[in-house]
Amino acid sequence: MNIELEVCANSVESCLAAQNGGATRVELCMGIPEGGTTPSAGMIAEALRTIHIPIHVIIRPRGGDFVYSEAEVREMLFDIRFCREMGVAGVVFGCLTPEGEYDHPTNKQLLEAAKGMQVTFHRAFDMCARPDETLQTIIEANGFTRILTSGCAYTAMEGAANIAQWIRFADSRIGIMVGSGVNAENITELARQTGACQFHGSFGEWVAGDMQFKRPEVSMGGTVHIDEYKRRITNRDAVRRAIDLLREL
Repeated sequence: MNIELEVCANSVESCLAAQNGGATRVELCMGIPEGGTTPSAGMIAEALRTIHIPIHVIIRPRGGDFVYSEAEVREMLFDIRFCREMGVAGVVFGCLTPEGEYDHPTNKQLLEAAKGMQVTFHRAFDMCARPDETLQTIIEANGFTRILTSGCAYTAMEGAANIAQWIRFADSRIGIMVGSGVNAENITELARQTGACQFHGSFGEWVAGDMQFKRPEVSMGGTVHIDEYKRRITNRDAVRRAIDLLREL
């Protein structure tokens, strides 16, 4: 079985950790707590310069839902074309209508711009109104390489039964990649319950930053309070453990 492990990386440092841990590829993004948003041009360029495994860039101009304005679609088209010019291996996107259906016109535009690259329909799929029908529609769109899904559940473990069903239905016509809460502790059980061979996770840890002086009474997020003096990066050893477990299957 051809096992794939995609690591969601939010920095060049995390990209390098993913590669050194044995990841198949990297999904490069910012804003992981929001589900991932498009990284900067500088980050994309530096990641391409630093690692040799394939990089897939998320094309998502903001957090929130997956219904996009005309201006946002223009942003997404620009970002996809930039990624193509830079030699990025793949892009990751997904657009829905206000009713939770597959947005045919918008996805068609983005797929056209992404020709020649692999394309993942991301977890917008988990927010759609009718996943069974949407899965068939995505297959028929004839441009997506795979779908990233938690099985329309909070975590992939909770949605494992749905994922297994969709893998059987897809029958190799499109890849089904398991994501949300995937880690070295549950990846073997997820593989057993779903029959999946593609997995996605951040495998992250919080590490202290380099600031010595600290002002804890100030929050850069205003009323949203987080630890300003830590950052989340990919843990190479956690990626390696997951890879080793998958190879034992």
